[in-house]
Amino acid sequence: MNRIFALLPALLLAGCFSQAPAPSVDRGPTAQAKAPAAPAAAPAGPGYYTVKRGDTLYRIALEHGQDYRDVAAWNNLTSSATIKEGQVLRVAPPGAADGGTAVAKPIGVGAAVEAKSLDKPAASVASDGLRREPRANKEPYSDEAYARLTQGNGAAAKPAEAKPEAKPEAKAEVPAAVAPAGPDDVVWAWPSAGKLLASFTDSNGKGIDLGGKAGDPVLAAADGKVLYAGTAIKGYGNLVIIGHKGGFNSVYAHNRKVLVEEKQLVTKGQKIAEMGNSDSDAVKLHFEVRKQGRPVDPMTYLPKR
Repeated sequence: MNRIFALLPALLLAGCFSQAPAPSVDRGPTAQAKAPAAPAAAPAGPGYYTVKRGDTLYRIALEHGQDYRDVAAWNNLTSSATIKEGQVLRVAPPGAADGGTAVAKPIGVGAAVEAKSLDKPAASVASDGLRREPRANKEPYSDEAYARLTQGNGAAAKPAEAKPEAKPEAKAEVPAAVAPAGPDDVVWAWPSAGKLLASFTDSNGKGIDLGGKAGDPVLAAADGKVLYAGTAIKGYGNLVIIGHKGGFNSVYAHNRKVLVEEKQLVTKGQKIAEMGNSDSDAVKLHFEVRKQGRPVDPMTYLPKR
């Protein structure tokens, strides 16, 4: 019996070595490595626009004061149908959209040039402390004067000819430069003789409404070029958009008939359409003025009646 108890620890120890521990495997959901969440897309910077649901290339171009053909070219688009929700489009010319600015480097300046007055030579100071006029002036003949003039030359030096006092150079009259026409110098005119029906408010489609009857002439409010003529922008009906200098656009909506074509140059007062009620509940002209794509009150620019 004592021998059995003596062998019992050895048997237990052998059992521990012979039985390998079962591997521990965590099969819970927390054991699976989770992929890091994708970083949110950076917002588009100045000069870019992220397409939203319902957007069209024509409306995007209108809202940013651009020709839709230019926007398509900047983004390598073949047609308006190729834009998709979430797509980032360039809506400013290359360079302007990048926000880059040219850095002017300073012109290197060489060694300074010492300036000396040529009006009068400096007066000399003799050993006796008296100031005497320069040698250019005449002085009475004497042996001392002769020796002083010939000292170091071996021959009499010719007195320098007196130079007339320099007169200030007359500056040529430069005519004042004519200031270039600023962005607000567009000469505007009323696009219709109709009565004002609605003033400028955000709820009024960002423009004004002018009344009339079907067929009344719609006139170009300023000189410019037709950027768009068609019906692709919902809510505007038969639409004409004219581009002007200084980043201005004018918008003419709800026309019965359009009389101009895209890229056509027009002049202020030219008939561009006939008033109608396309995409509208009444005959009227909806007129907008946009500066850099942002609607502004047309009454600020139109002359007083």
